[in-house]
Amino acid sequence: MVTDQLRNGYDVVVVGGGAAGLSGALMLARARRSVVVIDAGAPRNAPAAGVHGLLAREGMRPAELLERGRAEVRGYGGHVVPGEVRTVAREDNGEDTGFAVTLADGRTVRARRLLVAAGVVDELPDIPGLRARWGRDVLHCPYCHGWEVRDQAVGVLASGPLAVHQALLFRQWSADVTLLSHTMAPPTGEEAERLAARGVNVVEGEVASLEIVEDRLVGVRLSNGALVSRQALVVAPRMVARADFLAELGLRPAEHPGGAGEHIPSDAAGRTDVPGVWIAGNVTDLVAQVGSAAAAGAAAAAQINADLVAEDTRQAVAAWRDPFSAESEARVCELVMGDRRHGL
Repeated sequence: MVTDQLRNGYDVVVVGGGAAGLSGALMLARARRSVVVIDAGAPRNAPAAGVHGLLAREGMRPAELLERGRAEVRGYGGHVVPGEVRTVAREDNGEDTGFAVTLADGRTVRARRLLVAAGVVDELPDIPGLRARWGRDVLHCPYCHGWEVRDQAVGVLASGPLAVHQALLFRQWSADVTLLSHTMAPPTGEEAERLAARGVNVVEGEVASLEIVEDRLVGVRLSNGALVSRQALVVAPRMVARADFLAELGLRPAEHPGGAGEHIPSDAAGRTDVPGVWIAGNVTDLVAQVGSAAAAGAAAAAQINADLVAEDTRQAVAAWRDPFSAESEARVCELVMGDRRHGL
């Protein structure tokens, strides 16, 4: 991967090089903002064979999509730097909002604004062989993988409050769906009635392991030794925001209202409770797909640029009112350096 040289300071530091982060960086670079993407290189969808449901990019390999995104950001003067963010601290600079972003290798870069798009970690049930099949024939999203497992024998592992919902969703793609109660009590009452009405079987018993033949899932083995033949297994992971580095700013993950895990709350525009910090993608919207994550990154970037425009304007007004002030001199230097950066 091409690596850019990390400068001392940027208008915006974007944490996360996935669809949300790159889309936000592209929008900011096109707005002639200095922007760098800090990319930890661990995309959540890396195990998947292709990206689905993304108009004009259906089935594209996730790695290719990101490679194209990085090239587009660089094409407008943005930087993409491999690295992992360790901490973020606020810098007191009078009326301006600033942040010191420190990477795991000790490098530090200053940002006027911060866009966090670091994604989530999928915490999977502790079943031997399960993680190795993740993104292949162990799945979670019907809109990402439902077509690929259509008409197959699908098992749904009951590992959380969304299990019945998942089973009913996957019933849209296959008539052969079985809910495996695993360590949870089998559904009763209205839930059991809905499953029965849709022809979803329920198998009680804890799943002990997966059965793999010639690198294909053929079933799940229960703790009592019984084999339940299945070609795909649906699991609802607990999703946890990658956001430990925000703790010093007072931003900590909160339980998602849907019970799917932990996220960083924000408003509809991606604005957090900390001035100067925006957020986009799965780190705040746990169920966002690639297209919606990219859209959220672009929307947050537009808000960030507007916020910076307002700040730049305040500084310009102060300098205009007093042409001999420190603010005026600083503004002139900033404009000159900005013109040089853009070759003007």
